[in-house]
Amino acid sequence: MYAQTEVHWQPWLRTTQGLRLDGYGFDVRAGDTQNGGRESAFLASPKFSAAFGPWRATEIYVNGGGGFHSNDARGTTIRRDPSSGEAVQPVTPLVRATGAEVGLRSVLFPRMQVTASAWYLALASELLFIGDAGTTQAGRPSRRAGIEVGAYLRLNAWLSADADLSWSRARFNDDDPAGRFVPGAASAVASAGVIVDQGRGVSGSLRVRHFGPRNLVEDGRARSRPTTLVNGQAGFALARGSRVVLDISNLLNQRVSDIDYLYTSRLPGEAAGGVEDIHTHPALPRTARISLRIGF
Repeated sequence: MYAQTEVHWQPWLRTTQGLRLDGYGFDVRAGDTQNGGRESAFLASPKFSAAFGPWRATEIYVNGGGGFHSNDARGTTIRRDPSSGEAVQPVTPLVRATGAEVGLRSVLFPRMQVTASAWYLALASELLFIGDAGTTQAGRPSRRAGIEVGAYLRLNAWLSADADLSWSRARFNDDDPAGRFVPGAASAVASAGVIVDQGRGVSGSLRVRHFGPRNLVEDGRARSRPTTLVNGQAGFALARGSRVVLDISNLLNQRVSDIDYLYTSRLPGEAAGGVEDIHTHPALPRTARISLRIGF
């Protein structure tokens, strides 16, 4: 359920107030009957935003409010560890999040739109992926803060370009001696591209995506390498409503990883205790896909 109202106080000031109510129901049928069952949860999230302007084609805004993320349904009803048989506590079904943002939107320059913002997000529990087990785990409380800048430029009638840059700092905010880094959280993310559309049935785009190094463990002793991928697309109109599209992923055939994890595993011939090392899911090599789209 969601309710919202917008008030225009002045020509240069408007506010929006909202309230959202979410309800979740979980029904888990586990092999171990002690770990199955039903669970439900409800959460109310207030939201508020204010916009000032525009002045000289520039608007300033402030947002704040609550949100949430859900935990793995299996964790909401678990009572006994499947491996050890020891008693465990079920996780909270819905984890509250509190965030705020301040930023601006501007079309001050001809043919160019610019957005910039600074934001903050606090989670009552970080949701972590456990690579070895292939499951998620409810973790410690965390805080994030960051800056984002985006720009869209219309160069002429058939050529445009865009870019988005983001920097963030993610840390656990408790005093656990294991460390404060959030595993897998990228500090820098960038995306940019050019788009061609001649309006004669021929279009194309070239995009680059970059993910900076990520800490793989709470104490920061191991980090992943950065990942940069270039993707391309070309489209050709065959007839009215029909189109052939060619997508090429990883155009430069980079040997990079989609994601990395640090945990202990054991290969044949290694010590019984295993070896702690980085485990990688590699990005696909250069891949082409042709699709036919028919509209009617």
